[in-house]
Amino acid sequence: MNQYPTWKYLLIASVIFICALYALPNLFGEDPSVQISPAYARDMKINEQVQDRVEAKLKEVDISYTSIDRNPRQLLVRFKDTDTQLKAYTILKKALSEYVVAQNLAPATPDWLRSLGGQPMYLGLDLRGGVHFLMQVDMETAIRQDEETYIAELRSRFREKKLRYKGIHRVVDGNGGIMVTFSDLEVAAEAKKFIEKQYNDLNVQADEYSLYLSFTEKALKDNKEKAIEQNITTLRNRVNELGVSEPIIQRQGEDRIVVQLPGVQDTARAKEILGATATLEFRMLANDDDEFGSRLYKRRNGEPVKLKRRLIVTGDQINDAAATIDQRSGSPAAVVRLNSEGGKRMLQTTRKNVGKPMAVVFIEYQVETKYVDGKKIVNRSKTEEVINVATIQEEFGNNFQITGLTSREANNLALLLRAGALKAPMEIIEERTIGPSLGKENIDMGLLSIVLGFLSVMLFMWMRYKNFGMVANLALLSNVIILIALLSLLQATLTLPGMAGIVLTLGMAVDANVLIFEKIREEIANGNSPQSSIHIGYEKAFHTIFDANITTLIAAVMLFSFGTGPIKGFAITLSLGIVTSMFTAIMLTRGVINYFYGGRNLTKLPV
Repeated sequence: MNQYPTWKYLLIASVIFICALYALPNLFGEDPSVQISPAYARDMKINEQVQDRVEAKLKEVDISYTSIDRNPRQLLVRFKDTDTQLKAYTILKKALSEYVVAQNLAPATPDWLRSLGGQPMYLGLDLRGGVHFLMQVDMETAIRQDEETYIAELRSRFREKKLRYKGIHRVVDGNGGIMVTFSDLEVAAEAKKFIEKQYNDLNVQADEYSLYLSFTEKALKDNKEKAIEQNITTLRNRVNELGVSEPIIQRQGEDRIVVQLPGVQDTARAKEILGATATLEFRMLANDDDEFGSRLYKRRNGEPVKLKRRLIVTGDQINDAAATIDQRSGSPAAVVRLNSEGGKRMLQTTRKNVGKPMAVVFIEYQVETKYVDGKKIVNRSKTEEVINVATIQEEFGNNFQITGLTSREANNLALLLRAGALKAPMEIIEERTIGPSLGKENIDMGLLSIVLGFLSVMLFMWMRYKNFGMVANLALLSNVIILIALLSLLQATLTLPGMAGIVLTLGMAVDANVLIFEKIREEIANGNSPQSSIHIGYEKAFHTIFDANITTLIAAVMLFSFGTGPIKGFAITLSLGIVTSMFTAIMLTRGVINYFYGGRNLTKLPV
């Protein structure tokens, strides 16, 4: 009775050994480092020449480093302290302006352990330091942009159907919408039938010579959902361009997005890139007699220029962009690559218009909220300026170059276009910065709480259940090791609430053993033999422990499904802790007790 086959002992030992191996990286800490990665072209590589430039520059200014790690996508320079890191970052950012240079904290895991896939847990913002932004999406502007898109499309479709209209414009007052006016009642009626047939997401209200178009409730909801989704995707791309590790970007409510950037110290740069809403439009110059199909823009110097209303290509059709230097003029420029649809339209336009001028319009949306006498006032602005007018020398399609930019504008424009345009402008309505010193204090206090809780529980178990209590303590230690290993393998982000989940797991893991040991005591008191008491104690307690853990697991899953950042962190550690405690509190302790006490003629048990 109470004996495991050999394979079960080997299984338990193997699990503990493997988990201890993958929990090990968390003991080595992190090195202050500077991360250098490609900035302006996806096919750009970090090669030996880049490493030579970095080494030469650091040697020139007498800055020592501990090591350099290089792969085709990243160069990581490690330093002994944060002061040296900051000096090196300042120097390298100026020397390598064509690359993304970012401060980081790199795991100090040994090479042999990294080769096995061992990595430490990610640390959240509250532990590692960094910046937290709460960003509000301007849904009103998103709807405006959708209306502008429909206006451009309707103009084109009306021309195809030969439906002559008098005017088409956005309604500025009230709930917005689109107003189309006609000179003929029959044409207005025909246009109404056409819109109702082709555009299911538009409501059409007729008033003699006018049609008022507005989005349906479903279309409005879908447009807002798309705006949030596109903005989140674009923010992720921009954060990747900034070289930030383990960012947290998630939706909060209907129109807000939370962005957390652990380890980031250059908050001004992060705000500049995350909040920028820039895109491009390509239009042909209009003739003097083309009055109705044109619109007046301004160059950067204030000079007016008349452009055609018909769009050639917009920023959302750009696949890639890179900052470069124009070989002819030596001035900064941006190389743009379009997707297949944009390339096709550009090719068709340039083929028909060789020798004619084409303009590039830079568009930036901004939103600012002020409170005057307790009232919220939202100011929206849209900047449109012609940054380049060039004569089409020959037909071209997917690839071309934009000039007329400063170096910083070329870099920023390339980054923004490459990452994608925001669907709608966003405003940073909340900003918090957590310094590394506060993060270190949080880690120290969190670890202290875990250690004190761990030691207190171990002392209680030893005093209460003697040798069996020490077996429970061994299971408790193993539970922590397995839990940390799982968090590391899953690359989960550990936060302060996550630490609270670990502390709670310690108590729950011991609770299972308390139930088992009390059952064993009860069976001994009823006159059963020690071996029989062990067997019955584990059998009877199992169902109670299983039911209790399942109900807690259900609650943890609900927390993870419907909670946000910190709550999710707590739910993850709690869920994993429930699973690991079931293994250690039942299978591991049973294995140890079976090994030392099973199959023997016992008169009493040290429990």
